[in-house]
Amino acid sequence: MSRKNQTLGEFIIENQTSFKYSSGELSRLINSIRLAAKVVNHEVNKAGLVDIIGAAGDTNIQGEDQQKLDVYANDKFIQTLTKRNIVCGIASEEEDDFISINSQDENNQNKYVVLIDPLDGSSNIDVNVSVGTIFSIYRRVTPVGTPVTLDDFLQKGSQQVAAGYVVYGTSTMLVYTTGDGVNGFTLNPAIGSFYLSHPDMKFPEDGNIYSVNEGNYTHFPQGIKNYIKYCQKEEGDRPYTSRYIGSLVSDFHRNMIKGGIYLYPQSSKNPNGKLRLLYECNPMAFLAEQANGKSSDGFTRTMDVEPTELHQRVAFICGSKNMVEKCESFMREAQ
Repeated sequence: MSRKNQTLGEFIIENQTSFKYSSGELSRLINSIRLAAKVVNHEVNKAGLVDIIGAAGDTNIQGEDQQKLDVYANDKFIQTLTKRNIVCGIASEEEDDFISINSQDENNQNKYVVLIDPLDGSSNIDVNVSVGTIFSIYRRVTPVGTPVTLDDFLQKGSQQVAAGYVVYGTSTMLVYTTGDGVNGFTLNPAIGSFYLSHPDMKFPEDGNIYSVNEGNYTHFPQGIKNYIKYCQKEEGDRPYTSRYIGSLVSDFHRNMIKGGIYLYPQSSKNPNGKLRLLYECNPMAFLAEQANGKSSDGFTRTMDVEPTELHQRVAFICGSKNMVEKCESFMREAQ
């Protein structure tokens, strides 16, 4: 039985039998993510003391300016996952293409691929606002022992075997699921261990927080505009409270604990949506559904979307179940 103050390592060992593919490989993979997160956390906490904040001078595949910490976090996660020889492929939001990892053993039996957003919300690092890491894990679909292909990464979110995030905030937390609920672990910086602090995390079915960049209001579809007006109307338990950090991990984490909805819809500026399906939306949707929440683009379940490219963008509505369903009803009515 899991218990509060249990270490992440102990929790993984005790619970790996509940994972249907239990072989120890996934456990080692989660442990590797834990190690890389601790290294990145150490660097994030030094921001301002060393030359690690600000733009790196390059842009990523999406045309976004890379921050120095983006590059650092990307390198650390790739190095850690590669050197431990536990995955056969990695795709990162910061890389143009996926990375095929060939073991020194030509009969490489590694079965998992990882998709990762190494530092979500990194534009906030200069102003000391919480940032995070998001990861998604799949079993490869191509034959074991062969180089990975694009097909291994372009899988529906419903095929994920694990997903999670690390939030680097007032405390550092690692939150993940393997399809058997969601659990959160808080880092004790004095000894460098993560301890179970938030067992069996759940979204409240209702909430009173809506998280959206209202600066884009005029560009939103009518259904989203109508829903925002509904949130602002004084009636019953409304108006709701508007809370938007601009870091998906932080907004999602708060809403899961307190109850709320996160909206990043399509707009006239971003007709397909802004967030990345594979690196952001699918892992967060998996976590949401495992925590009694819901996620969609307003019409279609996020994890049912068929990926067509590595850096595909989609609309994203996620959070407390009743709030998401209410928003979807406004979308349907406006359509």
